[in-house]
Amino acid sequence: MAESPLREPVLDAKSEVTCQLIDFQWKLGMAVSSDQCRSLKYPYVAVMLKVADHSGQVNSKSIEMTIPQFQNFYRQFKEIAAVIETV
Repeated sequence: MAESPLREPVLDAKSEVTCQLIDFQWKLGMAVSSDQCRSLKYPYVAVMLKVADHSGQVNSKSIEMTIPQFQNFYRQFKEIAAVIETV
């Protein structure tokens, strides 16, 4: 059976970090309408990350997530923090 190309990346203890998190900001928003939909009324979380690559150049990345996606993102960060504390 062929593997799905949409798999999430998996990090293990041998994975190398190639960028550094400089800043993390988030805000909760609610889309109330758009050009294509009159009534959305769904909350979302907007995340702005500033990261420095291996050369030191700082880049900004923005991500919008649904509440369940953000909750999963948060759980993953908690898992990362727990692993870092054991090092």
